[in-house]
Amino acid sequence: MRDIQYIEVPGHTVRVRVDSGPEREGRPALWPSVGEYPIYDPFLYTTMTTDDERNHRFRAALAHLAPDRRILDIGTGQDLLWAREGVQAGARHAVAIEVIEDAFHKAAANLPALEPSDRITLLLGESTRLRFAPRADVCVAEIIGSLAGAEGAAAVLADARTRLLEPGGLVIPHRAVTLAAAVRLSDLLPEQPLAFAEAALPYLRSIFGWHGSPFDVRLRVENPPADALLTEGSPVEVLDFNGDLQTQQRTTTHLAITRPGLVDGVLTWLNLWCLPDEEPLDALRMKTNWATIYLPLFDSPVPVEPGDVLELTFAATLSDDRVHPDYQLQAALRTASGQQHRGSLISPHHGGAFRSHAIYRDLFPAG
Repeated sequence: MRDIQYIEVPGHTVRVRVDSGPEREGRPALWPSVGEYPIYDPFLYTTMTTDDERNHRFRAALAHLAPDRRILDIGTGQDLLWAREGVQAGARHAVAIEVIEDAFHKAAANLPALEPSDRITLLLGESTRLRFAPRADVCVAEIIGSLAGAEGAAAVLADARTRLLEPGGLVIPHRAVTLAAAVRLSDLLPEQPLAFAEAALPYLRSIFGWHGSPFDVRLRVENPPADALLTEGSPVEVLDFNGDLQTQQRTTTHLAITRPGLVDGVLTWLNLWCLPDEEPLDALRMKTNWATIYLPLFDSPVPVEPGDVLELTFAATLSDDRVHPDYQLQAALRTASGQQHRGSLISPHHGGAFRSHAIYRDLFPAG
């Protein structure tokens, strides 16, 4: 069942379709993507600090790389998690940086209780604007988005490698990849309405309030059924943090349809390596705080059969803040019978269009 609720943003009243169905463990749900915005609250921090799939990989990398080295933790959060874990793993010293003032002040209040607190230096601000000496040997940064680069990891860590790390310094995580597959949104939310989870409303309000007006947020799908995918996943965004790290990139891939169905967009998800040779974290198939992101391409679902191919061009360019990427997608769906359907999406980090695609006009009905 869908209800309409209202979000008040200065100068705007936004109507939002909300799923009034009961919440339960494992049920698919639609949310805005939140990680790329400074709206973290205790709930979001808890989902990260209790993420076993994430945490054991970061801890293993710190156990391997931190002993007797100086480490830098970018985006340390209120719990100074990786600065604290790095020191416990044997780091000589940790510099912990936090840009969100509320989280910084909570971290400062927590710092004296840590042992040994004198081996952690806490700084407030953007890492791209701060300097300290001596430089670090290892940078640990959990600023990876559900779209790998969405939180600005490429620009932030390219800068850290240049200014804040010693020559030859290493970054944790080692690599992050965004994969994409063709889907229909309603197949990701089976037997339930196309609407935001009621618990997502405060985050929509916070994102719109932070920006000052509504815009087409990226759509985060919790617990999607993996059998909804109509193609295999293919890499569309690759971030090699210890290699050739590109702050802007453009990739074209061909997604071959494997079974009959309907397509109106792509589902993207994260693969993450903290060490080069480990099994990657797979956000589609593992329980983790990273979720999948649905990106619409066609206003109406297009029938497909095996043998059809979706040619997808996926580009990331830096937004006007020179940190967070804007994403642009171009799609050409070619059927075995010779038909062709074109779709596109411009998904900026902030601003841009509101109700640009049919799905957004449905989720945010005019009135």
